[in-house]
Amino acid sequence: MNITDYILNEIKPLKLKSSVADAIELFDNYPITHFPVIENNKLLGSFAEDDIHTTNENDQELVEHTHLLNSFFADEKATVLELLKIFADNDTNIIPVLNKNKDYIGYYDLRDVLDVFSTSPFMIEESETLIVEKLENDYSMSEISQIIESNSAKLLGCYISEKKNDFVQITLKIVSSDIHEIMHTFRRYEYKIISMHDNDIYLEDLKNRSEYLQKYLEM
Repeated sequence: MNITDYILNEIKPLKLKSSVADAIELFDNYPITHFPVIENNKLLGSFAEDDIHTTNENDQELVEHTHLLNSFFADEKATVLELLKIFADNDTNIIPVLNKNKDYIGYYDLRDVLDVFSTSPFMIEESETLIVEKLENDYSMSEISQIIESNSAKLLGCYISEKKNDFVQITLKIVSSDIHEIMHTFRRYEYKIISMHDNDIYLEDLKNRSEYLQKYLEM
């Protein structure tokens, strides 16, 4: 299903002439962190619930508090991943949506977008999850794809899941009948395997060597 099918209009945006009391009532009636404000169908920004509750004059118009407006929105062509980033960057559960003419056309609810993401083939197709690590300047997505495909496997998707001290961790979703051979190939290319896997031949071998060495030292 197209993500634009989830654009909502249940909550009507307020105007600058709306009162603080109107905004508080909106937050009381809906489980949202922000609400959009528009004029002539153009988005001016969004007020956060926490900011509205700091105001003391409920009969004041919102125009008196424009300095509290937050500026974020999504284009109607935005992808699910782009939407998730906007949600996270702005600590919000609602995103105003603009069309190509920059007119306000509705909003996305975080719960709907998460539902779409959780039911995508990337999430639900049976696969192995592999996390590898390498120096940021030494890895490449083309190399990662080549390693996987050279082992007769299919890469469903990947993303950078952690970045620290010049190293990056890449989370991979892989369809494969032999994940251990792929892990072996990654190690040959000097990638570190971060995720834990049952019957990891490499780790089992290290464990056996360690136990042998320990017995030798105790002799």
